[in-house]
Formats: sequence, C-alpha cells, structure tokens
Amino acid sequence: MNDQRLDVTVQGDEGSTRLDRVLAVRSPALSRSRLKALILAGQVAITRSSQDPTPVRDPAYHVAAGDTITIDVPPAIAPEPEGEDIALDIVFEDEDIIVINKPKGLVVHPAAGHETGTLVNALIAHCGASLSGIGGVKRPGIVHRLDKDTTGLMVVAKNDAAHQSLTAQFADHGRTNEMRRGYMAFAWGVPNRPRGTIEAPIDRHPHAREKMAVREGGRDAVTHWEVLQEFPDRHGKPIATLLACQLETGRTHQIRVHLAHIQHPLMGDSVYGSHFKTKASSLGVKSRAALDALDRQALHAYLLALEHPRTGEILEWTSELPHDLAVLRAHMAVPE
Repeated sequence: MNDQRLDVTVQGDEGSTRLDRVLAVRSPALSRSRLKALILAGQVAITRSSQDPTPVRDPAYHVAAGDTITIDVPPAIAPEPEGEDIALDIVFEDEDIIVINKPKGLVVHPAAGHETGTLVNALIAHCGASLSGIGGVKRPGIVHRLDKDTTGLMVVAKNDAAHQSLTAQFADHGRTNEMRRGYMAFAWGVPNRPRGTIEAPIDRHPHAREKMAVREGGRDAVTHWEVLQEFPDRHGKPIATLLACQLETGRTHQIRVHLAHIQHPLMGDSVYGSHFKTKASSLGVKSRAALDALDRQALHAYLLALEHPRTGEILEWTSELPHDLAVLRAHMAVPE
C-alpha cells in the first residue's frame, strides 16, 4: 500500500510559525505525537517559492506564509496484539467510534498474565479495515478502562482524530463539556444522607502495590453519589444500598477506593471490602446465594454520554444491570 500524501499551505494565521504547531492546526486528523514522529522520520517536506521540496526533520523549524508542506503518511502497520474472534455486545458503531457493553471477566488491554483474550484483541478482529490507525498503528484507541470484573459501557476510538477528541473529553470529565459516566454500585451499609460527594486524593497503596488508596499528595479524585435504593437484612434492618455514582475524575479503582474510604465498600469486592465479608451472614438465604454467585465487585457502568468526535452531536447510552446484578437486586429488595 502506498503512502498517503497530504499537502498543506501555510496561511500565516495559525498562531505560530513552528512547523509542528502549524501542522497541528492544518492537519487535525493526525495527533501531535504522530505529526512529530513523521517530521523526525523525514516524512515532511517544505516547498518555498519555486524551490524544490526540502525534507525537514526539525519540529521547531519556522515556516512562512505561502509555504507548502507535504506530509507522506505511511499506511498504518499491523498491531502487535492479534485479532481474536471474541463475541462483543455492540451498542453503537460508526467510522469513528465503537461503544460496547463489556461483560465481566473481560480484560481491556493485553498485559502480563493476560496477553490474549482481551477487549483489544476482540476489537482488532471486529473492526478490521475500519481501524485507520492510532499513532500509525492499526489498533483501537483505548481512552478509558473498566476493571476486569466491572461490567458496562465503554467507548473506543477507531482513528487518530476520534482518539484526540475522546481523550480531551475524558480529561475534562464534564466540567466544561457534555461527558458523563454513571455507575450503579451496590455498597455495604446505608449513608446518613441521600447524596454526597467524595473528594479524596488517590495514589498507589504504600505497601500493596496492586492496590490504590486514599493518600495525601495523591492525584485529585472526585466521586458524586446518590442513594437509589436501600436493602434490608433478614431481620428487616438496613444493610446495603444501591448508589448511582458519577465521576468527575478517572483514577484507577476510583469508585471502589472512595466508597471503601467512607466505610461503604462495594459488595463482593474482595480487594477493598474484604473486612465487610461477615456482613453477608446477615443477608437472607437468596440474597446471600446471589452475592456468592456474583464472585466480583457489584459495579456496573450504566451511563455514558459524550460529544461525537466528528459531528459534535451529543450522544447518550444506558445499559441495564447484567443478569447477576439484577438477581442480586431482586433478592435483596425483599426481606426473607
């Protein structure tokens, strides 16, 4: 496959004369990192007046109004992870993005111990030729993640432009745009008010490096929560709550860490809520059986809203509770 050739004329109103910054304005379909890599690789040439094109390898090279910049973009190379035929629950898909309803047990990205059988492997196989490349590699653009055993909605970029847009939206987390992510969380205990906000910095746990923890000096983290339903134990006393949570930041394990921090850890969370295991003995027979069968943290990403990277349209999707959490909710709603 031949390189794609792009010609850009410098207008002089780009806000900078640096080559990389001019290209960032005139070629928004390519990310800044991709443009820099192409410049350093000698894939960018400048034609000034009647002179022949001159390759330029310096991103800080100063261009002038009237210059023609030629970019030779090599075809996207094959990804290192291989595509695998893994069934996906696709909620939405077009040429720019794909939204899926992730099941429990599916790891998002290949890593040590999970080199295959991941969401990325599945998306490479499913999307095929429709992946135009992220940073020059035919791979899906992962802009956020769900833990292996957290279910629900995820959006993935299929090209550089979509990846840039989604990355910016997730970094902003709805402070100045329409991005919203909502979760349903089954938590132990009942908060003393109907809604609240947890503002507590999160960093690596000082001793257990696979865990996160609320720590002074960590990264800012904000979680908003609201009580949707209270659940009784087998004696009719409140024992657990269904919360709707929305994120203002996106830290690793954020909801799990924050709810444990306020003494309302997720039901089924063996990492952050293990000290609440004895509470299960107060549940009714069916509720306890449903919790045992869950074998994961009771967390589901039920809401996703964002601005479409190409059209600017505000899109919103919702996802019903998966079967295991729906069963848990049904049994816990009725005292036994």
